[in-house]
Amino acid sequence: MAPQSSSQRPAGTRRLGVLAGLAIVLTAVNLRTAVTGFTPLLEIIGADLGYGVLVAGLLGTVPAAAFGVFGFLAPVVTRRFGLERTAAVAMALTALALVARTYSSTPVALVASTVLALAGIGAANVVIVPLVKAWFPGRVALWTSLYLISMQTGQFVAPLLAVPVAQATSWRLSVGMWVGPIALAGLAWLVVTTRLPGRGGATPRRDAPAASVSARPRLGNSAIVWGLVILFAMISVSNYGIITWVPAMITHAGGTAALGGSMVGLYSAWGVVAALVVPQLTVRLRRPFVVVVVCSIFLVAGYVGLLVSPLVGTPLWMCALGIGVSTFPLCMTLINVRTRTTQSASVVSGFVQGVGYALAAVAPFGLGLLREATGSWTVPLLVLAASAVPSLIGGWFACRPRFVEDSLPGVRARDADRLPQP
Repeated sequence: MAPQSSSQRPAGTRRLGVLAGLAIVLTAVNLRTAVTGFTPLLEIIGADLGYGVLVAGLLGTVPAAAFGVFGFLAPVVTRRFGLERTAAVAMALTALALVARTYSSTPVALVASTVLALAGIGAANVVIVPLVKAWFPGRVALWTSLYLISMQTGQFVAPLLAVPVAQATSWRLSVGMWVGPIALAGLAWLVVTTRLPGRGGATPRRDAPAASVSARPRLGNSAIVWGLVILFAMISVSNYGIITWVPAMITHAGGTAALGGSMVGLYSAWGVVAALVVPQLTVRLRRPFVVVVVCSIFLVAGYVGLLVSPLVGTPLWMCALGIGVSTFPLCMTLINVRTRTTQSASVVSGFVQGVGYALAAVAPFGLGLLREATGSWTVPLLVLAASAVPSLIGGWFACRPRFVEDSLPGVRARDADRLPQP
């Protein structure tokens, strides 16, 4: 018999719920440290291992590519092993791969270990969304905020520490210092899985009525899902373009590597504010498209600022970019509040992140090629600014006040316009 997931655990297990909440937070803290704690070191590592801008662009592409591929695979794994067990294995894989990355002696070994590390994080990206819905179905906005705050904290702390630690010790210690926290997250999920019931007889979690809702919606029929895909892809293009190349843009303009790392940290810090505000707005506004509009304006302003004046007003431009990517928590919240069941949330999360990251995977490498072809960052920055247009189109459809399952034949009309409660 397949192991049970949180959707099948007994009700009333308060202590287990607290432990699962802790595991969610620990996982979220480590969802970006292996990326943002690494990209400020690309030039330092390149000088040691002997690679140039093309390999650096490839390493910048790996996160989105790995997140896309393993985002698709994660729902398949969770159907067999459950959300919690998948999270435990994902964190363990990431920790082991980071150890290998720390000891990499060639560019090939560095790329291979990075792929493995981000494979684990890619799976964790997908399962953490339905884990929130499964363990805290009545507090989706609150727990979405908590996990996003935790993720953004790790995302902005990592680049702040990366260069100073590397300069004081070595880039290997700077890369490897995140192994412990990631292993701790895996251990927390292991403890949760050992306390889950392994056989039948458990009371199912409270969820939407199974009679009228399919657990696996036909995603290709849903305009909401495709809107989420486009919006998520465009925000991923911006996010990975920024964290991969902004340090290089700053050093190219005459700034220091430490300044580049600190600016990525400042950019990431705005994610904490977004995590506090955006999920609450998403569950309270019937159609939160205004969030997409405001974010697009800030995003374009930040790119234009970097283009016109990369070293004067840099903190202002990075703050604008940090606000601009706040559609990320909007997407994560919509996945849960626009689906009726944990199973649907898991499938939608995998599809949106899988397709979205796959589309975004070419961004860091492509931006690097544009930089090499043109000799400046002007064209790459204009391309990034132009990504606001499809974001607006995707956001218009993603914010429609309907359930994803409404696209299924046979869904009752009286259910079509009823939104889930926060």
